[in-house]
Amino acid sequence: MRKIIHISDPHIGYRDFKDRFMTIVDTLATEIRIQVSRYVVVITGDLVHNANKKGSYEDAREGLDYLKQRGFKDVLVIPGNHDYGTGNKGNKKFVTLFKKAFYGTEKIEYPKVDIISNIAFIGLDSMAWELKWYNDLWAQGQLGRKQLHALKMVLNQDKIKACAKRVIYLHHHPFKWRPLHQLKDARKLKKVLMRAMDGGVSIDAILFGHNHEGDEHNGTWGIPRCYDAGTATLKPRSRYVKWASWFKVRSSIRIIDLNKVPEGDSLLQYRHQEKELEKELEKV
Repeated sequence: MRKIIHISDPHIGYRDFKDRFMTIVDTLATEIRIQVSRYVVVITGDLVHNANKKGSYEDAREGLDYLKQRGFKDVLVIPGNHDYGTGNKGNKKFVTLFKKAFYGTEKIEYPKVDIISNIAFIGLDSMAWELKWYNDLWAQGQLGRKQLHALKMVLNQDKIKACAKRVIYLHHHPFKWRPLHQLKDARKLKKVLMRAMDGGVSIDAILFGHNHEGDEHNGTWGIPRCYDAGTATLKPRSRYVKWASWFKVRSSIRIIDLNKVPEGDSLLQYRHQEKELEKELEKV
């Protein structure tokens, strides 16, 4: 069974973060060394820092292409709030533009389903209902009734039930509440997933980002793996809050092996670079 590399929030387009992302890809390829193509890379949103900035999608696309150049065959992405605008203000025009840029077609619908080596990867757009004119401000997320119903139907499909494992991935944090940052219909998502599990359909992992904290919440909702990948590039907080210890940003790129217990999953060992990166950011 294929292993998974979970990455989130690279924010390409912010300062030199495209180059930093390329360095991370090199680190991944070097650390894995052999059988790179046996890994599925899942990036849970905020590929770009500001979708309004000209060339942002192109720069992020270049980063994804570089992953494939280094041998990572399967790369799955899902949009975050910054992929649809500034992060605090979204625009629904980016829904189609994102699909064209990163999926190659605007006909993709969410949930986005990919079955790779008997693992069902189910991607959700947690900005789906946040782009209405009356709630397109701030960094909150909402899946919306239509997408939640579609997810319920997907989990009931025979081809999904027949898979050995099922992985849900989205951008917004489904568990941890933060003002103006939460997934507003997290309880409804929980209901859909728990109903599926009660019916014998396992949810083996839920992957997300957004909060930049890099925590694990394993066992929540009865799901064995619940991972926040943090921010791969250590995107800093606003200077108004970065002094607070509980807002410390982390990069938690995980290598996940669904054949083993969660304790066997490992973090990408480039922690030694974090202090150097933080010093660079403090100079700016």
